[in-house]
Amino acid sequence: MKSPPDTNEAETHSEGTLISHLLELRGRLMKIVVSVLVMFVCLAPFSENLFSLVALPLMEKLPEGATMIATQVASPFLTPFKLTFLLAIFLAIPVILYQIWAFVAPGLYQQEKRFVLPLLASSILLFYSGVAFAYYIVFPLMFSFFTAVAPVGVTVMTDITSYLDFVLTLFFAFGIAFEVPVATVLLVRSGIVTPSDLTEKRAYIFLGCFVVGMLLTPPDVISQTLLALPVYCLYEIGIIMARVMVPGYKEVEAQRKQAAEEDAEAEKA
Repeated sequence: MKSPPDTNEAETHSEGTLISHLLELRGRLMKIVVSVLVMFVCLAPFSENLFSLVALPLMEKLPEGATMIATQVASPFLTPFKLTFLLAIFLAIPVILYQIWAFVAPGLYQQEKRFVLPLLASSILLFYSGVAFAYYIVFPLMFSFFTAVAPVGVTVMTDITSYLDFVLTLFFAFGIAFEVPVATVLLVRSGIVTPSDLTEKRAYIFLGCFVVGMLLTPPDVISQTLLALPVYCLYEIGIIMARVMVPGYKEVEAQRKQAAEEDAEAEKA
C-alpha cells in the first residue's frame, strides 16, 4: 500500500533539509581546517622562535650554565612542530567558534542570539586571559620556586618535550579555569541555580577553588594559590554577570521562595 502523497512530500523535505545541513556542516568544518592550516603555514617558519618564547620563563630562572636538553632523537624537530600546530589551533579559536556559531544560529530565537553572542566573545577573551596570566604571572614565580629548591649538586636541565607538555597542561588548565564566569551565567540561565544560591555557597566555592588548584597545578603552594584566588574572583564576577545578563532570575528566586514557604507551612500543619 502506497503512502499518502503528503507523507512522501514530508519525507522528501526532511531528507532535503538533512542533506543541506550536512553540506553546510561540511563547509563549516572545511573553513575551520583551512583557517588552522593557514595559521600553521604562517607560523611554521618561526617555530624555533616560538619555542624559545615559550621556554623563556624557565630559561630566565635556570642557574648559570644550565640549559634545556633533548633526550630523544626527533625531539628538536617534533617539539617545535607540535607547539606550532597547537598554537595555530589556539589562534584560530575565534574562527572556530564563529563557524560553530554560524551553524547553530539559524535555529536560535532572537533573544537567544543576543544572549549567546556576548557570552561567546567573553569566553574567548577569558580563555586568552587565563593563558596570559599563566605565562606572565604563574610561570616566573613557579619556576623560581622549582629552581630554588633543587638539592645542592643537582643541575636543573629539563627535557624540551617534557617542558612543552607541562606548560601546555597549565595553559589549558588556566584557560578553562578562567571560564568560570561563563559557566556561572549558563547555570543561572538554565535555572539550575540563582545568584542568591551562588552567594550562599561562597565558603564552599572558596575551598573548592583551592582543591581544584591542587589538582590542576604542580604540588607547590604558589601555583595552587595563583590559580585558586583568580578563579574565586572570577566566580564573584560571574555572579555579577548573571544578575546583569539574566534578568529573569528574580522571578525564579521568588518562585523558589514561595515554594519553600509553602513547604514550611505544610510541615507545620
